This record gives sequence, C-alpha cells and structure tokens, in this order.
Amino acid sequence: MSDDNIASGSLKGRRIALLETREADRLAAMLREEGAEVIACPAVAITDPADPAPVIAWLHRFIAGSFNDLVLLTGEGVYRLRGLAGSAGVEPAFLAALGQTRTISRGPKPARALRALGLQPQLRAEQPTTDGVIALLAGLDLQGRRVGVQLYPGATDNRLVEFIAAAGAIPAPVTPYAYASQAADAAILALIEQLATSVIDIVVFTSAPQLRRLFDVAQAHDAIDRLLGGLQQTTIAAIGPVVAEALQRRGLTAAIMPQGAYFMKPLVSAIGAAMDR
Repeated sequence: MSDDNIASGSLKGRRIALLETREADRLAAMLREEGAEVIACPAVAITDPADPAPVIAWLHRFIAGSFNDLVLLTGEGVYRLRGLAGSAGVEPAFLAALGQTRTISRGPKPARALRALGLQPQLRAEQPTTDGVIALLAGLDLQGRRVGVQLYPGATDNRLVEFIAAAGAIPAPVTPYAYASQAADAAILALIEQLATSVIDIVVFTSAPQLRRLFDVAQAHDAIDRLLGGLQQTTIAAIGPVVAEALQRRGLTAAIMPQGAYFMKPLVSAIGAAMDR
C-alpha cells in the first residue's frame, strides 16, 4: 500500500515501542502523525571507535588509491568514515577517492548516505543482506582486486570477507564506529515488563544491535522468559531483512516489514497499513 493510501490517524490508540537511537525523533514524529502513542527506549548509542588509529590508517590507504572497490554495509559507516576523515584533516581527499572508487552498497541506507555526499553507489545488492552482497559479488571478477569492506560493530559473520578472499581479491575490512549502551538497564527492564503485560501493541526494531541489547539486559537480569513471552504476544515490526533474520534466530517473526524499500517512511507506511486492516 502506498503512503497516499494510508489514512492519517491509522495508528490512533496504538502504543508503539521504539528502540531506535540515531533517528529516534524523526521516526517517533512520523508515528505520532498517524496517531500513535510512542514509548521511546533507545537501546544503543553510536560512537567513534575508542581507538581511531586503525581507521585513520585505513583512510590513508584508501586515499592513496589502495583499493579498487569499497563495500558499504551501513549508512552510519559512510557518515563515520567521512567524520573521521574530517577529524584527521583529510576529508576532501577522502571524498575525492570515494568518487573514484567502485562502491557496492548493501541496501538503501549506505546508498542514501552516498547520495548525501553527491555520489551514487555504482552497484547495489538486490537483497539488502550479507547474502545479497555475496550474490552480487559472485557475478564480478574480483581476481587481484583490493576491496575495502566497511563492517559494523559486533559483526561475527565473516562470510563476506572470507568470500572476497576466496574470490582472489584482497579484502581490507574497517569498522569505523562502535556501539555504546545508552539506555540504562532499568529503562529496558521497564520496557520488557510492558511487553510481558501486553501494554505495548507494536515493538519496532530498526537494527539488529537493538535486539541484541534487549536480550543481553534480559539475560543479565533473569528476564529472558518475560521478554520472550512478551515479544511472542506483541506485534513486531522490522525495518528490513537483516533485522527480520536476527529475529528469526531468536525464534521470533516480524509480522510487519516494508517491501522493497527498507527505511523509515516505508516502515511507518507498512505499520499503518497493517493496523488499518
């Protein structure tokens, strides 16, 4: 259903929990415009790496023309690389090198971040997942190419880097940001209790680390059963396939997910359409 077909106020009376941090105000405002009562509990904060030296060294290699390709997994990665280049006094050189490198985007967020810099991703995965990127790369000749790979904090899936190496390329991974706990355990425990007592109608996940943080706090406070029980009786919305897969690994299903465009506005539209039936 298109945005035009979603009646204003389609979420009136619905209580929606958000764990979003970076674009929390924007997402909350969009939901409130549809009449929702928003319960915000930011789960994680995004910070620069505690030790930026490895990222700065990577940036200097990138600027020197060391890479043929750059795989971008997240929009935040693009923003952070630019920010760290700025703090190192090499932002113009970084942007120039970025414009001369074949960029490969996992999904809409890195593509949108590139467009904000006046650039276009030269290649974009059909499915915005690691498997989607691997499928795209499988159709390319990577032999002897030097491939930068922007990773995200806590990534334990090494298949992408391993695939690039197995394809005869030289991978150069970089993780340009870190996650720091923002919400106090008490706030997350309060949300878990609201989920368990059916106070929440919809819980929205916009990143896999939000889910991980929720379960980490529940585990630390012996509240896993309360959390699982609450999530199983609450409508879950996921921004895209990466989050949906993270939910599946926990035995949970996203009842709501936008189709084909995985960012804020389609997510709100999908929630409104599902609740307006």
